[in-house]
Amino acid sequence: MELLAGAERHPLDVDHLETFHGLQVRTFGPPGDLRPLPDDVSSVAWRLRCEEDEFQDDYWDRFVATVEQERVRALVFGGPWFGSEEEEPEVIDRLVALRDRLTSLEAVFLGDVVAEECEISWIHQSGLGPLLEAYPRLRELGVRGSENLEFPVTRHEGLRTLRFESGGLPAAIVRNVAASDLPSLECLELWLGVEDYGGDTTLDDLGPLLGGAGLPSLRQLGLQNSPVQNEIAGAVAQAPVVARLEALRLSMGTLDDEGAAALLSGQPLTHLRYLDLRGGYLGDAMMLRLWEALEPAGVRVDMSEQKTHKRDRDRYVSVAE
Repeated sequence: MELLAGAERHPLDVDHLETFHGLQVRTFGPPGDLRPLPDDVSSVAWRLRCEEDEFQDDYWDRFVATVEQERVRALVFGGPWFGSEEEEPEVIDRLVALRDRLTSLEAVFLGDVVAEECEISWIHQSGLGPLLEAYPRLRELGVRGSENLEFPVTRHEGLRTLRFESGGLPAAIVRNVAASDLPSLECLELWLGVEDYGGDTTLDDLGPLLGGAGLPSLRQLGLQNSPVQNEIAGAVAQAPVVARLEALRLSMGTLDDEGAAALLSGQPLTHLRYLDLRGGYLGDAMMLRLWEALEPAGVRVDMSEQKTHKRDRDRYVSVAE
């Protein structure tokens, strides 16, 4: 797998990527950058982040001319392609046009921007269909932001990791992922978010994913950052897909003792290698119950960064606006 269970511990806030696809991220610098290129172009994930004093076209052309495209394995796109609340990014068009040279490309991350540059709910995306069609051997795709985002019902034999970071993930994305034929997909993470920012996914929408029939290789599942995290936990406790998972992430949302109790009363979880329950509202007694039930079986249970507001109306997900 690209992500071993628990090996990459994602932060609960949104930050610039330091690693991607198992590679250190290296920013392709401005014209005056005197750092030598790495001897092996394929040994890093290249972050493309154009400074304000250089035009995007010039920056892109300089990257294409300077870095041997045939050896690039991973690309991370930041500003100004992403981070504008007015413009739709042109990144996918550029990638499609370069498909005959980017012959080793395995991983793409779209939207590596932080709140100081643009709130996650304002990040504009676009349709991902042309990218998936142009790169049938793509193994990992990460997307931050969901404004104008489209994921087609598709077949893609190469994709192994798919991750959507969002303050509000549209239900259409969830339904289309579930309806797609992704026979190699091993890791799926969905930051579901809140309705105010487009997160309208229901338990019915998650049903096909929890059934697991269309994702035969799935071993890691994240249904995170949800205001109905308890209800999701209850559904997960009975979901057929869980029996073959190695890692389960239910972090960043409003999970409390009720949802945790549903997990413990459902199907066994002792086969998991990693259970991520960070950033919820678990009490000390419930955390002890979870540890005593799962840690002796070898499950790494992460319950750090619990929030403290007790009243339902004061509870919040970790990433929204």
